[in-house]
Amino acid sequence: MKIGMYYNNRDVRVQELPVPEPGLGEILVKVMASGICGSDIMEWYRIKKAPLVLGHEVAGRVVKIGAGVTKFKEGDRVFSTHHVPCGQCRLCQNGSDTACETFHKTNNFSPGGFAQYLKISGRSIDTGTFVLPDTLTYEQGSFIEPLGTVVRGMRTLGIRAGDSVLVLGAGIAGLLNIKLARALGAGRVMASDVSPFRLSAAKNSGAEYAFLAGDDIPSRIKEVNDGRLADRVIVCTGALSALSQGLGSVERGGTVLLFAVPKPGETLPIDFNPYWRDDITFKTSYGAAPPDNRQAMELLRAGNVRVDDLVTHRLSIDDIGEGFSIAARGAESLKVIIKPNSDE
Repeated sequence: MKIGMYYNNRDVRVQELPVPEPGLGEILVKVMASGICGSDIMEWYRIKKAPLVLGHEVAGRVVKIGAGVTKFKEGDRVFSTHHVPCGQCRLCQNGSDTACETFHKTNNFSPGGFAQYLKISGRSIDTGTFVLPDTLTYEQGSFIEPLGTVVRGMRTLGIRAGDSVLVLGAGIAGLLNIKLARALGAGRVMASDVSPFRLSAAKNSGAEYAFLAGDDIPSRIKEVNDGRLADRVIVCTGALSALSQGLGSVERGGTVLLFAVPKPGETLPIDFNPYWRDDITFKTSYGAAPPDNRQAMELLRAGNVRVDDLVTHRLSIDDIGEGFSIAARGAESLKVIIKPNSDE
């Protein structure tokens, strides 16, 4: 089978590997859609483990069942995720399941979603793989994991109907946050980015106002938000400048969610005194647990969050190098979908 072997963002090679054979408690999936995630092109994060086959936003069809598997059958259309928490440790029991050691240390995909066939094992069989509703396409199914991370972030943020929301960074994560904020009944939704292309996408996704990142963002917010800053601020880019803007854009009694963070070692000096006086809350959110993904799937099924307009490029596995180049440049692309098999 063909796979995309990642060496760096400019070197993703089409290579051949044998089709995996599912063993006890495993399934083999024919991959039909696999999205390139922002974390896939986070080179400082990925290159230390290269070469490897990436791809974790996956949807496909079960083509072979290992012994002992009763939950799925051949022909099932499925979504799956590679990291799944144990569900039993203190962190899982307290709702911090994406901080679970099992979640962080295990990868139940072999070799990865950028391959024509994918073997899924471990806890991903029990709690991380779902049968797709008949109304969802494979492409839509590949959005379950990224939307699941946004579902988790929104729950952490505690968004309320009517809240004004600022999203800093209008890549896929930012656009999904905008769409979900709208679906959850947010009031005024605003966005900021360095790219006019992405700002246009933000407005198409439901942002009422879109500001260039070089503007005086707090002043712009007050101009359109009845003289107030944003009740909820979601930082969806690792740029220190965006983080700084976000910290200056939150209203008294509001919350800042760090959905994305700067690179390791990059720091920002903060005077916490005004945040203490103004009752500002800081939150973080990482990844998605199975309940988040299930809710994301239901949002997609019900049409509460629509994602077809976010796909700008669809490429075969033979063109995966070009796909990574497009995604890494980010000039006029949103979601790049790799389609390792094109016969369905």
